[in-house]
Order: sequence, then C-alpha cells, then structure tokens
Amino acid sequence: MSPANAKLNAFPVFMRVDGEAVAIVGNGEEALAKARLLSQSSAVLRIVADNAGGGLLDFIASTGAVHIDTAYDAAHLQGAALVFAASGDAALDRRVAEDARRLGIPVNAVDRPELCDFFTPALVNRAPVAIAIGTEGAGPVLAQMLRGRIDRMLSPSLGRLAALAASFRAAAEKLPKGNRRRRFWNDFFAGVPAKAIEAGELAQAHGAALELLNADAPAKGHIALVGAGPGAEDLLTLRAHRLLMEADAIVYDALVPEAIVAMGRRDAERLPVGKRKGCHSKSQEEINALLIELGRAGKRVVRLKSGDPLVFGRAGEEMAALREAGIAYEVVPGVTAAFAAAADFELPLTLRGVSSSMVFTTGHDLKGNSLPDWAKLAISGATVAVYMGRSVAAEVAGRLIEAGLSSDTAVAVVENASLGNRRRFHGTLADLPSLEERADLTGPVMTIIGDAVAGANFEQSEPLAAHKHEGAASAVAEGVQP
Repeated sequence: MSPANAKLNAFPVFMRVDGEAVAIVGNGEEALAKARLLSQSSAVLRIVADNAGGGLLDFIASTGAVHIDTAYDAAHLQGAALVFAASGDAALDRRVAEDARRLGIPVNAVDRPELCDFFTPALVNRAPVAIAIGTEGAGPVLAQMLRGRIDRMLSPSLGRLAALAASFRAAAEKLPKGNRRRRFWNDFFAGVPAKAIEAGELAQAHGAALELLNADAPAKGHIALVGAGPGAEDLLTLRAHRLLMEADAIVYDALVPEAIVAMGRRDAERLPVGKRKGCHSKSQEEINALLIELGRAGKRVVRLKSGDPLVFGRAGEEMAALREAGIAYEVVPGVTAAFAAAADFELPLTLRGVSSSMVFTTGHDLKGNSLPDWAKLAISGATVAVYMGRSVAAEVAGRLIEAGLSSDTAVAVVENASLGNRRRFHGTLADLPSLEERADLTGPVMTIIGDAVAGANFEQSEPLAAHKHEGAASAVAEGVQP
C-alpha cells in the first residue's frame, strides 16, 4: 500500500480521566513507569500491588495514589475508566486483560500488544496542551525519539499560553467571523501575549490580549532578525525555527540555503534580497525600506541572515532603521561561520597557554594603508577568523607577515562550513596566497589563523601547499617561470 493510502491500525483518541479511577496492576518497574505516566493526568490512580517494590512504594507515598496491598482480584477493577496490566507475569497480565474486557473496561498490557485494546503514546506535556505520539508496530524507541524532537520544538511556556487562550475563548467567539477573529488568534499566539508569557509576565500578557480583543486598529508588525546559521538545517536554533513557522514573510540573503527557507510556514511570502558578493539584488537601503513596509503592514517578518545577524550581517543598520520607524523587532542569534568551521576541524579557537582571545574580521579590513587594531592582537597570539577572505588571501598573508606574524603560523580553511559538501584545507600563513588561485572554491570560505590551529584534526583536510606546488609544476611544464 502506498503511503498516501496507508491506513492506521490504531486510531488516536484522548480519554477523559479527570477524577476517574485508573487501575494499574503490578509490583515493579513496569507498574511504576505507567504510574508516572498517568500521574501527569488528573486521574485517581488505583495501584494493585501486594508486594510493591521500594520505588513504587515511594511513588504511592508521594502522590497519594490508592494502594491496594493484596493479591489481585477482578473486583479491584470495578469502576475504573482504564486498566493497565503491568505485572511482568504473562499469565497474570492475560487474566487482568480478560477481566477488564468482561467488565467493559479498555485495557493495556505492557509489552503484550496482542492483549491490548489501546496503546500508550509517547507524551509531550504542555498542559492543557498534550501531544501524543504513537508508532503502531515501529516500537517505543522511535516514539520516544520523536517525542524528544517535538518537545524541543515547543516553547516551555506553551501550556501557560494555552490556559490564557482558554480564558479568552468565549470573548473571542463574539468577534466577527473571518479575518477579524483569525487576526485576534494569530496575534495572540504569535504577538505580544505569547512573548509576554515566555518572559513570565502574566499580567502583561493578559492586558495585551485584552487590547487585541478590543482593538480596531490594524495589527502591529514585528521583525525578527534571525541567524540562519552556517548552512546546515539542524544548526538552526529552536527559537529561529518557531519564528519561521509563525512568519507571514521571510526576507532572506543569498547565502541562506533553500532548505532553511523551506522550514518556514508554507504560505509565508518569500522575499530574496541577494547580498552575495558581487551580486546584490537589493541595496541595504532598499532592504531597510522593505522591512519597514512589511512591519507597517502588520506582518510578522523573519529577516534571515547567514550565520549570526550581529556578525558581519549589517544588523546594526537594519535595527537603526526599524527603531527610527517605530517598528518592533528582536534579534535571534545564530551559529556563526567561524564556530562551524572550527567544529569541522575539531579546532580549539582558544587554547590554554596558547591563545586566550579571538578576532572576527574580514580580509578587506587589510586593504587600507594602515593595519587595523586587530592585527596587533594576531601578532600577540589571538586566533583570527577571516570571513569572505579568499580573494584577498595573498594580501592578508603578506600584510600580517610584514607586520611580524610568523610565516609558519598555522592556518585552517573551510569552504561551505557545516555542510555535507564542505572542503577543508590546512597549511601555514605562507601557503595562504594559494587560495586566490582556487577557482574551484565557489562556496563561502572561512579562514582561521593562529597558533591554536595547530591543535586541529587535519585527517580529513588537504594541504594548501599541495595546490601551490601543483601550480608551480604546471608552470614549469609549460615553459613558464613560476
């Protein structure tokens, strides 16, 4: 059967258990695990255990669960909404399951699917919001793995936000159907009330929700300057992913991979703005104007920038423009390329006794007549991360050597840091000029210079000097002076 036509063998439902008895039969760890799971609900736990282990006894004492300290009897199931057979004894579990069915009570037998009327899911609890994950025959390991991923994606404050939403539901139902009511809930879950709940400001969240309820003015826009990271989708932060899923519009640079843009809300407007070297589809002034226009239109906007927005991302100019225009914004950090490149090389950017400081710079900083201040730090032992420096590699190396940095200083170079198609090179400052000859390096290049680089793992990298020597050999073969 094709996935499109696949049928579920078990249909997921939520059972009402508030104030209802749920019976668990068993003495050991299996019963304790089920009791812990059920304790996340408001059910009254009835634990039938005539020889309960220490952990189960501690649980009963701490939660106030009803303990029936006698051998199991079918009468112990009377009046229960659900039954769990968790004795670990096949014969007893079967007896419990048969008794439950005879009494018309749904039953689950731990690790005995053939005896089960229902299966317990992996649970993500943000009460009053609950997400239950079942995998039918795929087993509990997959369900728990998925639960972990979903749990990380959801804000810890989601339950408090849902509780606030429930208190406004009756009032929201009085709003006109259609855009007005939809706008209220959109702004509630993605606007000021949600952000106030995340910050723990419950009174502010309630007040903001009241304002939304009574507001006739257009919704206020919000811009999030978000770091997309160095390229790999799984290096995107959880907050960045949540904002992408809430965005009305995504404004992104050319270096942001399509796979990350695609993680946004499916119906979000996608607006590429270029900003690749030598090919700027929009000027910075035009980008500022676009963000202001979207904000004034009441849009929730994610401004996606490669790496971290505060590291060579021109976030300062955009923040200044948004402040002047009175548009609300926030900044969400991202993994900057230097950290991704260092991770690709298992390279310590600081190393005790070797380097205790770090410089982030671009190669173009060395194109002036005087050395920038950071050059002095490099000479004194700082690790230097050079962004966008391939085309000026020779100038970077020459100026630093001329200023006193040893030509033997270790260098690591990564193209497409963090991605599966990354390429790594190593060598010394004297080898760095060979980068300018590498027309095959078409992706973004990060160069790290310093004594700490010597501590990197070079097993998966190529020596820069090899290419330099290949070029010299080719020139000699053609009768040209290298």
